Amino acid sequence: MNTTTDKHNVEVSRTIEQLVAGQATSDGAGVKLTRVLTQNLQHRLDPFLMLDAFGSDQPDDYIAGFPDHPHRGFETVTYMIAGRMLHRDSAGHEGLLENGGVQWMTAGKGVIHSEIPQQEEGVMEGFQLWLNLPQRDKMNTPWYRDFKADDLPKFVTEEGVAVTVIAGESHGISGAVTRDTTQPNYLDLHLPSGSRFEQKLPAGHNAFVYVYRGEVSIAGKVVPVQRMAILANDAHADGVVIEAGMDARVLLISGQPLKEPIVQYGPFVMNSKDEIYQALSDFRDGRLGESAR
Repeated sequence: MNTTTDKHNVEVSRTIEQLVAGQATSDGAGVKLTRVLTQNLQHRLDPFLMLDAFGSDQPDDYIAGFPDHPHRGFETVTYMIAGRMLHRDSAGHEGLLENGGVQWMTAGKGVIHSEIPQQEEGVMEGFQLWLNLPQRDKMNTPWYRDFKADDLPKFVTEEGVAVTVIAGESHGISGAVTRDTTQPNYLDLHLPSGSRFEQKLPAGHNAFVYVYRGEVSIAGKVVPVQRMAILANDAHADGVVIEAGMDARVLLISGQPLKEPIVQYGPFVMNSKDEIYQALSDFRDGRLGESAR
């Protein structure tokens, strides 16, 4: 793990526009989770479509997992905090996602995959983020990569904040994945009590923070545990400053909006209803995912 001494100071921090609690729901074969970024926030937090947080030490909440299901038109980023999940898909990819690991899948023109827990007891906890694809890339060939915890770039600031750079860049450290169009920045921050973390953010990018341990404050406003703070797009702000009065763990996620139409029907996200009808037809007729085999 690197130690950075580069300040990367933020002169004016973004403020909090809104706090979001998320909605309890279930997905797959009954996996209980909290949908933090819901469909009604997709335009506000473009290019991000969804963020699910899952975490339980009760096997009945997660054991059935996510059997075979299709995707088209976007990317999924699964970050496992604790537990083990096996991925298989129609493109022939297979990978075991374990503690601290990340699974990045570009569904593109279509993939059918399953995500099945490889444990019968203990804690399973993590996040799945959906990242939109620009119209020109929605029908690209599917892509997949597994990252073990040790594969993810990490550093520690002078104040002792441990940073994992899943995507993008922070304090001169490049993440495991970069995307030229959506430019996602995805950081996992472990802040000790009394510390602060500063991250530069381009003015036009949408950004949010999700607190999954402890609490933090941003521009004088507290963000409690299990809350998402949507950061205001302040024209004069050059980044965000996160302060921790207690030990805290947060996700800081930002990206460049696509500003394209978003039409979602379940696991398909396209730009028009006709494209959704085509996706449904391809799935029904067994064409979705077949060319990826």
